[in-house]
Amino acid sequence: MYPVPVAGVRELLVTSGSTMAAAEVARQMSEGARNLSLSGHVGFDSMPDQLVNKSVCQGFCFNILCVGETGLGKSTLMDTLFNTRFEGDPAVHNQPGVHIKSNNYELQESNVRLKLSIVNSVGFGDQINKEESYKSIVEFIDAQFEAYLQEELKIKRTLHNYHDSRIHVCLYFIAPTGHSLKSLDLVTMKKLDSKVNIIPIIAKADSISKNELQKFKIKIMSELVSNGVQIYQFPTDDETVAEINGTMNAHLPFAVVGSTEEIKIGNKMMKARQYPWGTVQVENENHCDFVKLREMLIRVNMEDLREQTHTRHYELYRRCKLEEMGFKDTDPDNKPFSLQETYEAKRNEFLGELQKKEEEMRQMFVMRVKEKESELKEAEKELHDKFDRLKKLHQDEKKKLEDKKKSLDDEINAFKQRKTAAELLQSQAQQSGSQQTLKREKERKNSGFL
Repeated sequence: MYPVPVAGVRELLVTSGSTMAAAEVARQMSEGARNLSLSGHVGFDSMPDQLVNKSVCQGFCFNILCVGETGLGKSTLMDTLFNTRFEGDPAVHNQPGVHIKSNNYELQESNVRLKLSIVNSVGFGDQINKEESYKSIVEFIDAQFEAYLQEELKIKRTLHNYHDSRIHVCLYFIAPTGHSLKSLDLVTMKKLDSKVNIIPIIAKADSISKNELQKFKIKIMSELVSNGVQIYQFPTDDETVAEINGTMNAHLPFAVVGSTEEIKIGNKMMKARQYPWGTVQVENENHCDFVKLREMLIRVNMEDLREQTHTRHYELYRRCKLEEMGFKDTDPDNKPFSLQETYEAKRNEFLGELQKKEEEMRQMFVMRVKEKESELKEAEKELHDKFDRLKKLHQDEKKKLEDKKKSLDDEINAFKQRKTAAELLQSQAQQSGSQQTLKREKERKNSGFL
């Protein structure tokens, strides 16, 4: 016999019109019900473990951008942070502008794999004209956002194994001048604060005294606030890290010293820098803030930096890019706008603009044809006028030639007539001469006979 649910019994009592109270029926059923105990663990509280295992299998990626003038120890600090001597080709600092150099590495600690990208701004601050030093950095960050956006917009996406090259944190190296920030630093950080998480650090902090360093920190934070530069603040909404992050926010900017050399201090080998006046221990919090930076950057807030990059900076870029392309969430009446409607509206707008441009091009073509026809007609008229002028000139020349020919013919005829008359006179003279000769011969002969 199968047990009947209490709700079904109550419904049955109402429909059958039985006088038995529902409470009594429920009591009787509860007395006959079996007490069942769980034979095993349900298991949904293992979800975090599943996520951890999946993340460990996939590995993590973290991309660091180092911005600062040449000679502030950017590469040395990276080697010190990850306790690894990163190999790479030496940077050339004789180029006319700032260029970006990115190196990818794979690190492993215990069973956790990390794909690390270190991006360096080579030649930053080396130019005489530093007006456009930040442009190549901004273009590089936008290019990584654009690559990720194009991957998202693909029909067949492979985001699960896509190498995320978006910059998660920018370590901005400040020269230890002890006075104030340079104009280049303020302009660059202002251009980058909406695109990347900026953590300002004072490089080579062992070159100034502690009192000067503390005053320099206060001066830097005051200038950043007065100029509206938004740097990354360690999150305090999580109770587990709220206290330490709140304390570390008060230490910004971190004053750091980097070194890959190990020096024996007491019975331990420690990373330090040896000077004639003493030794600066890199991992000694009384000497510098290197340990604070390492804890905040790698151990405590690495995932928050990655999340902030995706949810804040990338989303801002994505929104601006899609709005620039014409996509929007609401129509002019503030009603929801689906992607299909947006696409159709954009397509209709594009077709309208296309037809408008086609009409403008057709009108321009007609106008150009008319202009060309008028030019051809004018050219044809000029040719006809020129032809008429040449024809008239030719006729005049022909008439002149004919007149000259007639005069020459007349001269030839007159010459022939004179020639004929001369020949006639010559022949007559010859005949008379011959007659006279014959007459003289006759006379001589007659006189001889006599």
